[in-house]
Amino acid sequence: MEIVIRPVTPAEYDAVAELTAQAYLRDGLLDFGESDAYLHELRDVAKRAAAAEVLVAVAREQGRAAEQGQRLTEGSERAAEEGERVVGGVTFVPSGGPMADIAGPGEAEIRMLAVAHEARRRGVGAALVRACVDRARATPGCVRVVLSSQRAMRSAHRVYERLGFVRTPERDWKPLPELDDITLLTYELTL
Repeated sequence: MEIVIRPVTPAEYDAVAELTAQAYLRDGLLDFGESDAYLHELRDVAKRAAAAEVLVAVAREQGRAAEQGQRLTEGSERAAEEGERVVGGVTFVPSGGPMADIAGPGEAEIRMLAVAHEARRRGVGAALVRACVDRARATPGCVRVVLSSQRAMRSAHRVYERLGFVRTPERDWKPLPELDDITLLTYELTL
């Protein structure tokens, strides 16, 4: 299986929305389950795409790609064809804006990283993070990439650390200040 990272197309918004929602629900990352207000944010891919850059990981069978003599490249604007499926997504926030949670001047932010359960442990999450880092390096004035993560996301933490991110406990924050038990851990990568 070949994994290609590229910008999402409008035809894929629903697939990314459901993949992201199911990843968070299945992993128990939404304290209020189906009634969690954040679930609406996770599913609103059109809003994310209007304010930032949403990337997808598309799985394509290698035999099919070779057979057709073509390969999807980053930046392809066409929707996934037969034999392709969206297996991951992430939101890249190049510098501030309405999608930034913690990014300051000179910082890009990674948000809402999700990988389909059946595609985990295949490098999909790492590929999405690397694509965001590459975009940050290409952004004039960007010196750092930051992200927030829940304590329970231990597999994701290992991916971030393998890619050079370090914990920044001084930036940890509470998305719902009235709930003491929800603290997001923060990481950064200096470019």
